[in-house]
Amino acid sequence: MTYGNITDVPGVKVGHEQNKNALTGCTVIRVDDGATCGVDIRGSAPGTRETDLLDPVNLVDQIHAICLAGGSAFGLDAASGVMQFLEENRIGLDVGVAKVPIVPSAILFDLAVGDPNVRPDKDMGYKATQKAKAGIFEMGSVGAGTGATVGKIIGFEHVANSGIGSASIKLENGLVVGAIVAVNAFGDVIDPKTGNIIAGAKDPKTGKFLNTSEAMKKKATSEGFPGTNTTIGVVASNANLNKSQAKKVAQVSQNAIGRTIRPAHTMFDGDTIFALGTGESDFSIDLVASLATEVMEKAIIEAVKNS
Repeated sequence: MTYGNITDVPGVKVGHEQNKNALTGCTVIRVDDGATCGVDIRGSAPGTRETDLLDPVNLVDQIHAICLAGGSAFGLDAASGVMQFLEENRIGLDVGVAKVPIVPSAILFDLAVGDPNVRPDKDMGYKATQKAKAGIFEMGSVGAGTGATVGKIIGFEHVANSGIGSASIKLENGLVVGAIVAVNAFGDVIDPKTGNIIAGAKDPKTGKFLNTSEAMKKKATSEGFPGTNTTIGVVASNANLNKSQAKKVAQVSQNAIGRTIRPAHTMFDGDTIFALGTGESDFSIDLVASLATEVMEKAIIEAVKNS
């Protein structure tokens, strides 16, 4: 068993584009040959596009890219650039008169840490798609994680830097599972092996981690506004999944957020995980989901360690 990144899953490519001065960006996960996709949304302030299409009862069962972006709801515009690039390269759902790229998207809030007037747009999405490739890619404060932070209970003045992380697992039976995630949580990031906080709000008096969960017990309300956070990510495998199975994998993968971020799925977060199936081989769904949770945990840790 080895660890790598999400592009170890055959058919998956990743590309970043960002504005380092404005502290925002987007990340595109390309699957040019198409992939089955499911989604699970647990946070109470999500910003998404094309997620209704992923419901197992709906018709289309193949997507061609996923766009993760900063910029709050403005950042959903980046997916239009992803569609443009894919259409130009004849990638998409063949509807006879055209090929329509199917590009679900999710955003996080980073407007308060950079220039709020600069957001991921169509041009940024196009460039990230153009750059997408398999192999090693940068993690940390890049792409959708450029302006990501964690630990916002006492305001943006006392947050910790975060970013984007990725990990993968390869088993001897041929199963490959990977994850990529942009971590922009209201709460703290916890090492699940030790239970220790590794990134989060710091007490301005002592410089030590405040412990958001404990601080919440001492005050009636939490500072901030709904939607000003959000952890968004993708798990992928070379398993043969239908839409119901992909949704189940996405659901179980949310356990990774529960294990590594405290508190998780708050009214201030819009936590969203997509799950992709790119392969033709059948594997136990419980195995796929278990490994997806494991690599998502590792990806979340990598996001803050590389920032």
